[in-house]
Amino acid sequence: MDEKLDKDAIGQELASCIAEAQQLRNARVSEPGAQDYPRLKEWQAARLARTYSDLLASPRYRPAAEFFLSDLYGPKDFRTRDDELARVVPIMVHVLPARALMTLLEAVKMDTLSESLDTAMVLALRKHGNAKAIDWPAYAAAYRSCGRMKDRKLQIALIDKIGKTLDRLTHIPLIRISLKLMSGPAQLSGLGDLHSFLHRGFDAFSFMKGADEFLAIVTQRETALMEELFANPDA
Repeated sequence: MDEKLDKDAIGQELASCIAEAQQLRNARVSEPGAQDYPRLKEWQAARLARTYSDLLASPRYRPAAEFFLSDLYGPKDFRTRDDELARVVPIMVHVLPARALMTLLEAVKMDTLSESLDTAMVLALRKHGNAKAIDWPAYAAAYRSCGRMKDRKLQIALIDKIGKTLDRLTHIPLIRISLKLMSGPAQLSGLGDLHSFLHRGFDAFSFMKGADEFLAIVTQRETALMEELFANPDA
């Protein structure tokens, strides 16, 4: 009974986070300068590709690095995935254990937080006339003017936590079997984008055969960059 109550609470928070992400993304569609958002995401993805060029060049870590760049930080339109996820929250609350639901909630929280930070960044870039042509000084100035250091730390912590959970899931043989069995039904039920996202993440982390070093590198570099940007006005 306690687990059911916990699951219901998690499900409600999950639905709320998905709705927030949907609202942030949908509000941009008809907004003047809507392309400022994918432009920022493309710039950030290019920055990450430079920061993690060694991981992208590593046979072992390349799939995971590409998953982070394309599915977590890429300039994709994730509205279809949002809609799919919102539709299946009641089903997931019914069939998934509380721990699995909490992991999914953390992933959605990170996604929603990232969208909120990106919105703040675009507004800051626009304020200084830099949204159409982003370079490092313009990005650094916008980053500092947004503040929100606590949220930046949380974003990094969630990346590490979600990555460790994905790594643990790769050691459960039934997860791989379930993903394969879900492929056809997911396509037929209109959940293809969501299933593809889950499958790519699982495959990428499974291929690494251990994510500790990968996640430690990401956490260390993102934390160092964050601290440098907040500490150095000329960064």
